[in-house]
Amino acid sequence: MQRVKLDRVDRRILADLQTDGRMTNVDLARRAGISAPPCLRRVRALEESGTIRGYHADIDPAALGYNVTIFAHVGLNSQAESDLKAFETMVGAWPEVRECHMLAGETDFILKVVARDWDAYQRFLTQRLTAAPNVTHVKSALAVRQCKHQPGVPIDIDGVDEPAEA
Repeated sequence: MQRVKLDRVDRRILADLQTDGRMTNVDLARRAGISAPPCLRRVRALEESGTIRGYHADIDPAALGYNVTIFAHVGLNSQAESDLKAFETMVGAWPEVRECHMLAGETDFILKVVARDWDAYQRFLTQRLTAAPNVTHVKSALAVRQCKHQPGVPIDIDGVDEPAEA
């Protein structure tokens, strides 16, 4: 993805959409201090550049019966690029894995896994994850509670203004 130069208005738009992705274009434009048509053009440009990757609803896992969150630290036998890609593709097909990050260091990947209960996670662990090709070890860490959930990134609205690209 090509890095786009963002001015103060772009950063304001990003901060507001990150907080409330359902904000109307009129409200977004008002908060950014511009009229609606250029605001919509800026949002579309941010989407087309890949800066805005998408919009989604933030759903409470417990409301759908997913009462357990586990972070699985996964070690692989081989770190050859083809083996890493094969693992990533396999994990991508598992709906209970909500996040997958490749790490540098002792652990090759960390997975955020949701399950209905501990028994459901253990079935996933033994039937899928540890049984997967190239997986040598898994260390599971049960999340006790979540004390912060803030998607996105910090946006410094008042940072050094950069000229916006047309």
